[in-house]
Amino acid sequence: MVATTNIVGDVVANIGGDAIELTTLMPVGADPHTFEATPQDIAVIAEADVVFVNGYTMEEALMPLIENSGIAAERIIPVSAGIEVLEFEGDHSHDDHEHEEDKQSSLLNLFTRIAAAEEGHDHDHDHGGVDPHTWMSPTNVKVWVENIEAVLVALDPAHEEQYEQNAAIYIEELAALDEFIREEIAAIPQENRKLVVDHMVFGYFARDYGFRQVGAVFPSFSTLAEPSASDLAALQTTITEFGVPAIFVGSTVNPTVATRMATDAGVQLIPVFTDSLSAAGEPADTYLNMMRFTTQQIVGGLAGA
Repeated sequence: MVATTNIVGDVVANIGGDAIELTTLMPVGADPHTFEATPQDIAVIAEADVVFVNGYTMEEALMPLIENSGIAAERIIPVSAGIEVLEFEGDHSHDDHEHEEDKQSSLLNLFTRIAAAEEGHDHDHDHGGVDPHTWMSPTNVKVWVENIEAVLVALDPAHEEQYEQNAAIYIEELAALDEFIREEIAAIPQENRKLVVDHMVFGYFARDYGFRQVGAVFPSFSTLAEPSASDLAALQTTITEFGVPAIFVGSTVNPTVATRMATDAGVQLIPVFTDSLSAAGEPADTYLNMMRFTTQQIVGGLAGA
């Protein structure tokens, strides 16, 4: 089995446990928007039983390589399938997801069903696209878990009980994470819940926890979109008008432009983890730890503003 991002890989590993062999393509610090596979990676993908991808154009540079690797299309599983995705302008796009569909259906039908839940969004990009950063909501990751569990059970019914138990435990941990985030952000006054970020990564977090994502250095869901001079001037105005005290920058983005913006605006530059986990033993080395760390960084930057 293969997972694209290390965030997807972490969740798959929690559900599969020691019953699966998993290769995660993207190392710590890799930008999922720009990462490209090596020939060795492509060979692994081509032989995989299944490739778990985030979906919704997250793996912009990688997906054409996966699709042309020789693996059957129905074995490319977007874990985000079935999530109500956010559009660039803040609208919602609905996907009806049959969470309890018959698990005894054929493997091909199962894979096709999950892949079909994402159909229609594959080629949306930038300003006209949908927000692929679905994991920024623990509620969304519950859908990931359901999709992953269904696929693992279909592939390996001998370990069905193990996968179901692991999924149930992880869903409980997601509920605890949601509660942790709500308790932490209670320290931030409602009027201070405004985020300026490196790119538009916090949409689902903002939706779930009552924030506004008011500006971004890269004014797009993707880091492939370079900001223009007018974009940066508009962001400078936004920071001033909203009185935002910090710019939050993820570990996968070159911080040069954000650093200059923060210096010019006289605000803090605060590191967070969003598109990648940290190295093992560091504060964001699992999805759950990443979300806790990033929440605490946000609270530290905004609670006393």
